[in-house]
Amino acid sequence: MENHDKLELNRRRFIAYFSSIGLGATLMPGALLAQAQDAQVITLGMVDEAARIAGLTLPPDAEKRIADSLSRRGSFLANYQALRDLKLGNDTPPAIVFNPLLPGMKLPPDRKTFKWSKPEAAKPKTDEDLAFLPLTHLARLIEKRVIKSLDLTKLYLERLKKYDPILHCVVTLTEELALKQAAQADAEIAGGKYRGPLHGIPWGAKDLLAVKGYKTTFGASPYKDQVIDVDSTVFTRLSEAGAVLVAKLTMGALAQGDRWFGGQTKSPWDPANPTSGSSGSSAGPASTTAAGLVGFSIGTETRGSIMSPASRCGVTGLRPTFGRVSRYGAMALCWTMDKIGPICRTAEDCALVLKAINGPDGKDNHVLPAPFDWDATRDVRKLRVGYIKTDYEGDIPDDPKNPDRVQRQRENRKFNVEALAVFKALGVNLIPIELPKVSSGDMDFILTTEAAAAFDELIRSDKLDLMSAEPERSAWVGSFRLHRFVPAVEYIQANRARYRLMQEFAKVFDKIDLFIGSSLGVTNMTGHPEISLPSGFDSKGQPASLRFTGRLFGEEDMLLLARAFQGKTGHHLKRPKL
Repeated sequence: MENHDKLELNRRRFIAYFSSIGLGATLMPGALLAQAQDAQVITLGMVDEAARIAGLTLPPDAEKRIADSLSRRGSFLANYQALRDLKLGNDTPPAIVFNPLLPGMKLPPDRKTFKWSKPEAAKPKTDEDLAFLPLTHLARLIEKRVIKSLDLTKLYLERLKKYDPILHCVVTLTEELALKQAAQADAEIAGGKYRGPLHGIPWGAKDLLAVKGYKTTFGASPYKDQVIDVDSTVFTRLSEAGAVLVAKLTMGALAQGDRWFGGQTKSPWDPANPTSGSSGSSAGPASTTAAGLVGFSIGTETRGSIMSPASRCGVTGLRPTFGRVSRYGAMALCWTMDKIGPICRTAEDCALVLKAINGPDGKDNHVLPAPFDWDATRDVRKLRVGYIKTDYEGDIPDDPKNPDRVQRQRENRKFNVEALAVFKALGVNLIPIELPKVSSGDMDFILTTEAAAAFDELIRSDKLDLMSAEPERSAWVGSFRLHRFVPAVEYIQANRARYRLMQEFAKVFDKIDLFIGSSLGVTNMTGHPEISLPSGFDSKGQPASLRFTGRLFGEEDMLLLARAFQGKTGHHLKRPKL
């Protein structure tokens, strides 16, 4: 294609983008609009428009110098085009590293402790009972050779095939790979080579983790035939631990929501509801785990994508500290916020999976050498646990316009009060706290700006609009285009404000190890870990959730408290009726 034809094509696409989201020249920097229209000269009026958008007041002589500079060959605009010509794709990270640790903070010491509970290895009476067993129990059955990995793998593959038409939770069954891995696991265990608690356990991967020879679709129409010729670090490490991959699982298109190119993933607690899904974007991992279709699954979170579906589907989801797990071979949405974590049936299950995937790999330079210890025998009474006192006080007022919301709030309050009573009965040291009056709202565009960079080639192509129609209906379409025009200076300023946010939130943990509750937007910016676990079921039979937030790299404390709660309650053992 000749250069003129390329310019004309880009011009048409550019104008179509902004027409489609109703912004036009009123929001687009004038200099960029001029480029789109093949203007030969950047005028003072165009520079003035762009300056107003950037919040600048420029004297006339400064406007003229800027207009002259932008009109010359070799200007910024030519540099921008040269960068686009590099075709960086989604897999090239920026040379900018986010570290959640503030100056003076240290990584936790390595106690080199790994003690899991090792329950009795009694085989259940039915396959249904077997399918819903926690990972800890499945591991003991396989270790003691009460069951074979191959039989368990075939059971989960059968269940995936049976219930996927109801839940819409599977993108690709990895049956050939699974049967091979399971047979290998059985042979190794029979030969006395037991790799640990994940050996022979079938699992499912959110379909943004690359596995050689299989599609990695990102849940989005433009990528539905994509095959990435690398193995993600998480897949590699789980394979080395002996785990068996049975399926690539659904995700909201490009990691938003629960709608993907195959439809909407459903919660097994409410699969017949046409307006309700499993939440997202780790929609498939949460749904399959809750339905007893896998032994455990892997999800990702940038801003709620593990916590939300784990809550909706009534499973235990762990969002680790930013920088604990390598994202190599995983789709990038926001390099400074993306996190990978386990979705399981119990807290201790999450601990076993995190142990396997934790730590640097030499491929993701955001990952810190933070050890992860697990000791199921630790005394939970030694934890310093904060709780937000105002969450348990005062009446929830009536709202005639939204009675269902009020009912949910009151039921959740009841579950939270009951949970606090459980902790008191356990002898946990409860400390009332207040969270700082801080918000991430003014800097939320960090996520969408990085996402616009991660998918810049898609934005410039004619494929982005494939995601705007049914079944995806993705809000990313307009958001990507809009945030393509965030000034670089404002992005950097938002990250400076983020540092202030990190400083303020760090004070929360001066006298506590973790707190009961969530500050989802803030902690996804600061990098703190969080866990969600079921705490009861509401009047409509839907799961309610309890969340803990930990200090940086404090996952062990959160998991210990969650395990103690689950040992005294049993909400996590309730099964959906499909």
